[in-house]
This record gives sequence, structure tokens and C-alpha cells, in this order.
Amino acid sequence: MSTHHHDRAHRSESTHARTTTAGFGRTDTFACVHCGLTVSAVAADGRRRDHCPSCLHSRHVLDHGDGGPSECLGRMTPISIAVLRTGDWMVVHRCVRCDELTSTPVRADDNRLILMRMAVRPLAQPPFPLEAFGDI
Repeated sequence: MSTHHHDRAHRSESTHARTTTAGFGRTDTFACVHCGLTVSAVAADGRRRDHCPSCLHSRHVLDHGDGGPSECLGRMTPISIAVLRTGDWMVVHRCVRCDELTSTPVRADDNRLILMRMAVRPLAQPPFPLEAFGDI
């Protein structure tokens, strides 16, 4: 299967669904582009979410340079955690198709094991030999 055809298949898989549930109004959901989980676009804390709470992957739907919708629609892979001065945590994503970097807020129901793995990765796999500290 060609990459181009593969991307088109993923685009159709990840379309947002709008459903109406009796008594609850409109609910937005989307299918995770990585694990296939059906995800509510509203997180447990009531705020909007744009990534899967299970695997933390996302879809590249916003053009952060222009502020509008993105035509890329590539899969956004979680690569790191950033902690803001306010103490809020952000998931840093990289698009596997165009390499754009983005960040989105961590939500209360996000997978804590994956978050912690990303947070400690720089300590567990430093980009330099730790033996260098023995000579200091």
C-alpha cells in the first residue's frame, strides 16, 4: 500500500462524529488514529481534548503557523512532556507526516504511565554519557 493511499485511509478513519444522545445533547467523538479507541472530544474535566487519553496520539488538524485548519492530517506522535511555569503539563507532539511540533494540555484522564515514561526518558536515556559526571 502506498504512503499516499495509506494517508487517505487514515483521513477517513479519523473523521469526527457528532451524535445526539437522548437527554444529553450533542457529543463529539473521534476515533484515535493510533489505537482506534473511540474518544470523547470533551475530557473528564469538562475541557476540550484533541488527543487520545489512552495512547496520547493525535491528528494534525490545526496549522499552528496560520492558526487555521491544517491540510496535513498526519498522525501526531507524543514525544515529550513540557512543564510550564504555571506548573501545567503539556504533551509535545510531532507530526509523522510533516514534522511540525505542537503542544497540548495534559488532561486529567490521560494515561499516567505513558506521561511518566515520557517525563523520565531524558533521565533514563540521556543524550550524553553519564560517566562524564564522575570527573567533575
